Amino acid sequence: MMKGLRRKARELALQCLYQIDQSGNPDADIDMIIQNFQATKKAVEYGNLLVGGIKTHLDELDTLITTHSENWQVSRMAVVDRNILRVAFYEMLHVDDVPDAVAVDEAVEIAKRFSTDDGPAFINGILDAFCKTRAVNN
Repeated sequence: MMKGLRRKARELALQCLYQIDQSGNPDADIDMIIQNFQATKKAVEYGNLLVGGIKTHLDELDTLITTHSENWQVSRMAVVDRNILRVAFYEMLHVDDVPDAVAVDEAVEIAKRFSTDDGPAFINGILDAFCKTRAVNN
């Protein structure tokens, strides 16, 4: 799958996860999002894989995010930031063909587009802490 398709899929997943967080509707899906945005079938498929996997592994992902962020609870993070982190952690743990470095780079790039000025550095710090811990343990 081309890099652009995966970036679009990650952005769709982020928008869907944001919608779930804001609406409180766990059944929201990418089909609701693509009514307002153009996306290819492959991007939608990968986006759905991400959203479904994140929903399934939400507790595990949020625990890891909390563990690797200093003095931050997931519930206190900006909605965009926590969902970018969820996508990145999910890919690092559950998508075999996405190297950790790619997941980190993609998360930072998406944060540059959708988060605050501080978001990219915040996200990079948490993901970097996880990658360092993972390298020591492997």
